[in-house]
Amino acid sequence: MKKKTLFSTTIAVALAATYLDSYAQTTDTTATSAPTQAQTQASPNSGLTVSGYVEAYYSHDFTALKTAQERPGFLYNHKRNREVNINLAFLKAAYTSDRIRGNLALQVGNYAQYNYAAEQTLVQNIFEANAGVKLSKNRDLWLDAGVFSSHIGFESAISKDCWTLTRSLLAENSPYYLSGAKVTYNTPNGKWTVLGSVLNGWQRVKKLDGYSGPSISTQVQYRPSSNLTLNWSSFVGADRPDSLKQGRFFNNFYAVINPAGRFGVILGFDIGADRKPVVRTGSDTRVDGGGSYVWYSPVVIARYKTSDKSYVNGRVEYYNDPNGVIISTGTLNGFKTVGYSLGYDYAMLPNALFRVEGKVYDSKDPIFEGKTNASRMNSSLTTSLAVSF
Repeated sequence: MKKKTLFSTTIAVALAATYLDSYAQTTDTTATSAPTQAQTQASPNSGLTVSGYVEAYYSHDFTALKTAQERPGFLYNHKRNREVNINLAFLKAAYTSDRIRGNLALQVGNYAQYNYAAEQTLVQNIFEANAGVKLSKNRDLWLDAGVFSSHIGFESAISKDCWTLTRSLLAENSPYYLSGAKVTYNTPNGKWTVLGSVLNGWQRVKKLDGYSGPSISTQVQYRPSSNLTLNWSSFVGADRPDSLKQGRFFNNFYAVINPAGRFGVILGFDIGADRKPVVRTGSDTRVDGGGSYVWYSPVVIARYKTSDKSYVNGRVEYYNDPNGVIISTGTLNGFKTVGYSLGYDYAMLPNALFRVEGKVYDSKDPIFEGKTNASRMNSSLTTSLAVSF
């Protein structure tokens, strides 16, 4: 099949099915947030909808060599340096009815290029592919299976849905997507969401060679009011072969405070532990390493609504991975980095969002490529234009 012909045809269908709202939300029908009363009445929303999203960007790394074409290795979005590129573009078809739902979204861009680098070529262009069935006639209880957006964390790959243009360190280095099966329950009052899933691994469609699995992940979310969301998500499994016996236990906590108000705050904290690997002595005797390698990352994001069409936002974050479990540096102290960012967002149209963000990283060790020698500091400026339909 010719991809160009398919892409053009799908765009034509999508434009015919366009629906717009403020910031033009592209809804994930398997999203874990509780539905509104209108959403629970499935009949008016039943049927097939087609939507799309395109985010173009330009990122300028002031610290790196002029010839450097990529941003640091621990970043997977807005990755290309000093060139206009596409971070993420996708077309999505979503079907919903009283008891059945499904999503299929095909993607291109740097997000797919770098986040799916370890996957088989056949699935690297799949943003979502899942099917779901409602298990109870009277309860909001769903079983979904396939490839879906991760419920771990408050940031997604869709930049327009996030408070900042670029992703936080904890988001870049935890799963953006998951594959497997999940059961999700929303309480009738809309205050609680409980999710349990059986997965192929830590952000993997294809299970890691040598890992028998499966992995397990959970989510508990509580919304006492429209001004507060509290979330705990976990992952239990491994991202190493069975022979190393390196089990992983990971927790993601966050609170979203006053999201629709003039001033809002997100508080996030990730902490994970990988068991130290089994090693072999000279006599080929297996020795348990004992203990665990621990990494953690706190982040604070605040934004202020300056007008009906604009926001300013700021972020302070820290990532501590001294043993290089997630981010390997080969330096004495590992990855211990503070990040700061300041951004401005302007909704040019209801479905067109322009953003600009300056960001600085400050590391304990000189881990960044500099113009002469390795540097402890990295600074950049990123702009983007996101259009959804």
